[in-house]
Amino acid sequence: MRVLGAGDNVVDRYLHQAMMYPGGNAVNVAVFAARLGARAGYLGVLGDDAAGRQILRALEAEHIDTSLTRVVHGPNATADVELVGNDRVFLRSDRTTALFDLEPEQLDAMAAYDVVHTGYAGPLLARVPEIAERARVSFDFGSRFDEGAALPHLRQLHLASFSGGHLSEQEARGLVGRALDAGAEHALVTLGAAGALLGSSEGIRHQEADRVNVRDTLGAGDAFIAGVLVGLGTGRSIRSTLVAASAQAAQVCQVNGAFEHGIPFDAEAVRRQHATSDESNDDQEAVTA
Repeated sequence: MRVLGAGDNVVDRYLHQAMMYPGGNAVNVAVFAARLGARAGYLGVLGDDAAGRQILRALEAEHIDTSLTRVVHGPNATADVELVGNDRVFLRSDRTTALFDLEPEQLDAMAAYDVVHTGYAGPLLARVPEIAERARVSFDFGSRFDEGAALPHLRQLHLASFSGGHLSEQEARGLVGRALDAGAEHALVTLGAAGALLGSSEGIRHQEADRVNVRDTLGAGDAFIAGVLVGLGTGRSIRSTLVAASAQAAQVCQVNGAFEHGIPFDAEAVRRQHATSDESNDDQEAVTA
């Protein structure tokens, strides 16, 4: 099975650790799919700074095909993170470098893959119809989805994923049902500690979350998505697919970052940048007032 992660990448800068880790929804799904035995690639744009170079090294270490990965001059996309308990809190992000226009040859290259995964943080939602002409499409709508905006795209999706930790199980079941009614082949809602729901023509199945000592939840939802894609793509039953996806998500919760490969960075310099930015914003607000 071949899986392509297409779209966003980011380095998650953990200010409390002064460590930064490769990540981004499309990158994470590619890496986790490869760890489950898929042949995986990544299509996206990296900066040529230390952060971008580390993502490239990590992708190569995880045996991800980077022939569709482009490196440009400039800083890589970043997200600054603090941990509150075991949950990540994002402070600021800059994803400019990771945004790009999909070129015709990149679109055609997608036909070599069984599934192309992309998501809300990347630039490819409008290109889903064209991608779907070449490969099955998986799209992660995240947690801040506009259901009305998502509905027109669902009929083109092999897997529609949503982060539903803020939903009750009844609300999540309703969302899965509506996604299937709108034409998605499979619909997944991850529920954090409450597990996940996966809907298909066979009905809606609930999977309990594995109980582990959680260090960091970053990337767990992406690991679950990858587990579902690989399970479906290799003909496993829905039940065994969910069990395997949950196990991989649990493993991710026991490491720092989405899939480790962290390197140090100057966290104090970043904090000073934030402080300067906040002061500038305060001054601008005062002038405006």
